[in-house]
Amino acid sequence: MSSNPHTNRDVLLRNAYADEQAVTLRYQTHKLYSIPQIDFPSWVLDRHVWRGDEFALDAGCGPGIYFNGILSHIPNGKLVSFDLSEGMIRKACMHERAAETQLLVGDLQAIPFADATFDVVLANHVLFHVPDFDTTVKEIHRVLKPNGLVIAATNSHFSMAEFSILMRRAFSLLGHPVKEEEALFNPLQGSFSLENGAVKLARHFRAVVRHDIPGSFVFSEVQPVINYIASTRAMKEPELPGDITWDDFMTVMTDQVRRLINHFGELVVNKLSGALIATDKGGFATDYYNSFDNQPSKP
Repeated sequence: MSSNPHTNRDVLLRNAYADEQAVTLRYQTHKLYSIPQIDFPSWVLDRHVWRGDEFALDAGCGPGIYFNGILSHIPNGKLVSFDLSEGMIRKACMHERAAETQLLVGDLQAIPFADATFDVVLANHVLFHVPDFDTTVKEIHRVLKPNGLVIAATNSHFSMAEFSILMRRAFSLLGHPVKEEEALFNPLQGSFSLENGAVKLARHFRAVVRHDIPGSFVFSEVQPVINYIASTRAMKEPELPGDITWDDFMTVMTDQVRRLINHFGELVVNKLSGALIATDKGGFATDYYNSFDNQPSKP
């Protein structure tokens, strides 16, 4: 089993994603404190031109953040949704549109469906959690129809750099200075980010496109910042260097955030998120590959 807290299933299931509370808090923080204010799930789904009759799989569906958007795009289609966490599926069952999707506990590394089943597989903010990326993407490829595609939202490796700076300063103040590359607020993005995700997906698909949407958190109060950071405890606490405790870390982080907001009137944290779409010959690549594949062979 992986010892990385971002891919260790025991950590993910028992702590980070045992229920929806931390995920919901982060989602609401993005909705309330982001500039520009956008509906990120809708933005992701709008990167693809839907027919309306697709058979879609929402893999790692969580509490159902994407349900409304997906179902609005496939009025004549069908949606299956699964998550590794039973707690998440219990919460998803309470979603107002739960009756419109088949819900089950499932594993992206062993998707319980036959080959060539789905038109679209959505794996949003989930591929950086899988312990074996290539095995997972092979499974996604297996269950996609020949012209199917995968939509995978993720973040930039450099997203929320201001939080990373505050983390490193906190470690130094607590007597454990670290190198820049050893303390990133979102280290999990290193395994599947906007920067490297296209290359990784291109090992398995003929065409990949990247869509970016920059933005910022703007906080004028301390508590929403601290709540957001605290929601990452299950994955951050195992990475604290030396004998630093979580309480000590949060005390220093709170003090830094308070000083910055008192001085500047607000704390701005820059974000870069986006979506990667990969396919063999569907979606955005359909016209190109149809013309390419239909070219007459040279004599």
